[in-house]
Amino acid sequence: MNAKPVPVDPDVLASVAHGRYFDPHSVLGTHVGEDSVTIRTVAHLADAVEIITPQGTFPATHEQDGIWVTVLEGTEIPDYRVRTTYGEETTELDDGYRYLPTVGEFDLYLISEGRHEKLWEVLGAHLRTYETEMGQTKGASFAVWAPNAQAVRVVGDFNYWDGETSSMRSLGSSGIWELFIPNVEIGARYKFEILRPDGSWQQKADPMARACEIPPLTASVVTDKHHQWEDQEWMEKRAKTDPHNSPMSVYEMHIGSWSYDTHYRDLADDLVTYVKDMGFTHVEMMPVSEHPFYGSWGYQQTGYYAPSSRYGTPDDFRYLVDKLHQAGIGVILDWVPGHFPKDQFALADFDGTKLYEHPDPTRGEQPDWGTLIFNFGRNEVRNFLVANALYWLDEFHIDGLRVDAVASMLYLDYSREEGQWHPNQYGGRENLEAISFLQEANATCYRLHPGICMIAEESTAWPGVTAPTDAGGLGFGLKWNMGWMNDTLRYLREDPVNRSWHHGELTFSLVYAFSEHYILPLSHDEVVYGKGSILAKQPGDYWRQLAGVRSLYAYQWSHPGKQLLFMGGEFAQGAEWDADRSLDWFLLDDERNQGVQALVRDLNQIYTTDPALWDDEHTGFEWIESNDSEHNVISYVRKSRDDHGREHKMVCICNFAGNPHEGYRVGLPDGGEWEEVINTDDAKYGGSGVTNLGQVTAEDMEWNGRPYSVELRVPPLGCLWLRPKED
Repeated sequence: MNAKPVPVDPDVLASVAHGRYFDPHSVLGTHVGEDSVTIRTVAHLADAVEIITPQGTFPATHEQDGIWVTVLEGTEIPDYRVRTTYGEETTELDDGYRYLPTVGEFDLYLISEGRHEKLWEVLGAHLRTYETEMGQTKGASFAVWAPNAQAVRVVGDFNYWDGETSSMRSLGSSGIWELFIPNVEIGARYKFEILRPDGSWQQKADPMARACEIPPLTASVVTDKHHQWEDQEWMEKRAKTDPHNSPMSVYEMHIGSWSYDTHYRDLADDLVTYVKDMGFTHVEMMPVSEHPFYGSWGYQQTGYYAPSSRYGTPDDFRYLVDKLHQAGIGVILDWVPGHFPKDQFALADFDGTKLYEHPDPTRGEQPDWGTLIFNFGRNEVRNFLVANALYWLDEFHIDGLRVDAVASMLYLDYSREEGQWHPNQYGGRENLEAISFLQEANATCYRLHPGICMIAEESTAWPGVTAPTDAGGLGFGLKWNMGWMNDTLRYLREDPVNRSWHHGELTFSLVYAFSEHYILPLSHDEVVYGKGSILAKQPGDYWRQLAGVRSLYAYQWSHPGKQLLFMGGEFAQGAEWDADRSLDWFLLDDERNQGVQALVRDLNQIYTTDPALWDDEHTGFEWIESNDSEHNVISYVRKSRDDHGREHKMVCICNFAGNPHEGYRVGLPDGGEWEEVINTDDAKYGGSGVTNLGQVTAEDMEWNGRPYSVELRVPPLGCLWLRPKED
């Protein structure tokens, strides 16, 4: 046969040979001529290359710069393998350059529009199997968005981190690069090697990697999912439940420091048992997405689609969520779409340009944290983030996302002095692109995953955080009530003898308690950086501090809103939280700490079973007495009606004075017998035992504008809950 190979310009051959060409598939693989098929492959320093087909073996000749070529008779493209000989070693592999793109045209369209709701199924690394005439071919496809790159190569332990034989093809104006590589398996480590506009090469971790190496190593890892979910009952019930109108008592935790033995599967035993016993309805995990610096606690992420490998595999994390669901416990994740670190192996300057970050430094850099801010107005970036939220809800059955640092996203002048920011197109300080992104993320998550909850950590008075997007709101379901937290803790820091002068700090939260749908947070942020633990914030000796903690929790659980407590607080850990060591579980050898833990357990039990405490609308709260600053006492009624129209009521009396009040009269909404269901001064909680023996009888005496009243023993630094006694 005298047929010649399909011709290629020598300069193009040189670029392809060294992985610098934008379209290597136009040269490598199979190409049909007039009466023959040309097959080219790259095999640097090989001694011999052969093409194996069902019809026979055909030697290849070295053409140029490590490119080998074979010409086969006819115009029918055969199935084939490439046999390469290096000295005494011979390998026989399929040729990835003969396969069609693994990213379809419709996928490319959705990505460019910023509307691909399952982006993780298209970009990143994915195991694939092809059935061919010569047998089954297994490997992995790789796809990455890098629109300004001149060339992109895949490097990994499967090609000795030499990408010249694994250059990717550009899929046109989409900016997507793609390649299938045979024989790549689960566990393979890889990166993308990008030829930047300035001509330099840089290796980058995969933005869409679903697994990563254990830090400080930074490579991405090929993975797949095999976990079989067993939480169908939970998921079916969740889809029919409105979490915003249901009890929610959240246990916030940091996986790495909850216990000494930290692994997703270990937690599936120990954490599930503990949280179930304590009665919390949800666990909120500080960010689990991969992050290079442990000290960031996950708030500076580089692997947005990868559960941290510090604690196990993605399937191990699925197992943990599954076990929590089977125990009836919801899972909330901290999600950080507001900023990302400047680590050069990750998103920063990804393709040699400001790709994920905003190119304007007044909008693209976060001065407080030394991080970069996403370009929320770019379709592909917005898609990356919205799809990421959906990824956790879809792939890991997460029940809610708590969005970190929302305020930093909403304001162009956040943490910036005059002259360090530019107003929006209307002359305002609002970040219109970030607002649009948050609205889209919330609306999309609620639409596709009924029963989940989107939660904002937003510290300003921005209006409509939890208002629907079609009414101009941001569309969150709940918002952290930072005002309640700050005012309450500031009030409690005062010595009881001074609290009467600060009474307004205690009652002010009810002025705005119903302007949004709130969670009352006592989070990790309040027990670090010299702020002291919840216990340490209380004045006085150890007994008074413990009593102060108990009264705070009873007040928090009865205040309108959901509640969140950071780990360790439930047993009054005295030391600040330290992410580098376990909680001080040994404190539970002390009966006093056991008492605080027992109180939290009882608060959760009553809260989750009594609808009187669930209604977060203004109709669910009435003051009894808000102005008794002389005694440092407040009292109020929580109430609601259940689905059968039955009214539920709970009267709460909180005394923040250091002394008891004997014969303290409180107005009641109804007569008859009332039972004392919570008294934080009960001896079983470590209190002094100033109780009302569990039961009181309302007198027909008007007080506090109520037709009935009762004289109570109100304990020092203590709270009472009274409920009408069941017939």
